[in-house]
Amino acid sequence: MALSVGIVGLPNVGKSTLFNALTRAQNAQAANYPFCTIEPNKAVVPVPDVRLAALAELVKPQKIVPATVDFYDIAGLVKGASQGEGLGNKFLAHIRETGVILHVVRCFDDPDVVHVDGSVNPVRDVEIIEAELLIADAQSVETRVERLRKMAKFDKDAAAKLKAAETLLAHLLAGNPASTAPGDGQMAEVLAELRPLTAKPIIYCANVDEAGLSEDNDYVKALQSLAESKNAHVLTVSAKVEEELGALADDERDEFLASYGVAESGLNQVIRAGYAALGLISYFTAGPKEVKAWTIEQGWKAPKAASVIHTDFERGFIRAEVIGYDDYVQHKTEAKCKAAGVMRLEGKDYVVRDGDVMHFLFNV
Repeated sequence: MALSVGIVGLPNVGKSTLFNALTRAQNAQAANYPFCTIEPNKAVVPVPDVRLAALAELVKPQKIVPATVDFYDIAGLVKGASQGEGLGNKFLAHIRETGVILHVVRCFDDPDVVHVDGSVNPVRDVEIIEAELLIADAQSVETRVERLRKMAKFDKDAAAKLKAAETLLAHLLAGNPASTAPGDGQMAEVLAELRPLTAKPIIYCANVDEAGLSEDNDYVKALQSLAESKNAHVLTVSAKVEEELGALADDERDEFLASYGVAESGLNQVIRAGYAALGLISYFTAGPKEVKAWTIEQGWKAPKAASVIHTDFERGFIRAEVIGYDDYVQHKTEAKCKAAGVMRLEGKDYVVRDGDVMHFLFNV
């Protein structure tokens, strides 16, 4: 499984510039006019992880395979998109399957960059986008309700789901996000099937100018206050600086970021926040052929964690040989870890920890 991030925002807030910078895939045209992005853009980006490089240095594999993040950039939304304004919400289907929404919000003044609503106002801008996401969800649920009503006449399962779907629809029409919908297992099942946009964790990305990286401006403070009321996280990123960062060699990036008083790149911030929002962790496999990072959900037991390698690993799971990352780095080799007694044999109930180096034994 991979972390997947859908990027949303008004036109001209820096979405495509940020997408290009984060992914270093200059295939999302950036221009100073609304609706520049007319097709969804997708990029698959390796997850930077110093642990992977450290393990590779010890193991000397033929190749290194990092975990990945899928980024989706869609056309900017405007007020009334659900009624056909702008490009409408036709591209929202491309982010319905993503795990996290990155909401890019303009938090800088620049008379040369047109704002679709004529002025910079982060709170208003957030409310516009979230209203459109809510309407898009309501339309999707309404379609499902109509279908379930027809099926419920001869299908008991459909009848049970219909009640949950109607509850969800009423909840959305009252102006509430799907993430706060009341209900039991049936509601959870409906949410899993529909994957509403407003049920997804949201990370707000305050797009600032260079000065905004060293000191929060009033726009960022307003966005932070709004995010706090929603129990959401805010990242402060300069799409322009990230764009410049992408052109530098690896050994120059830290120095460049430090000149702005920034500890880590926007990509690292987004990935870290995305992993935290979805409760994701990584474990590693290490051998002469490859050292590889695998993304799983925190709390998964060893057989389930093994399934991301191959479903046969879960079905035929016997046990797992486990070495903690710190132990592996300290003792340098698998043999020395075993001799030192830090290699553990774990069974089906073992809960995998972030950074575990694992080898699975299974029946075919």
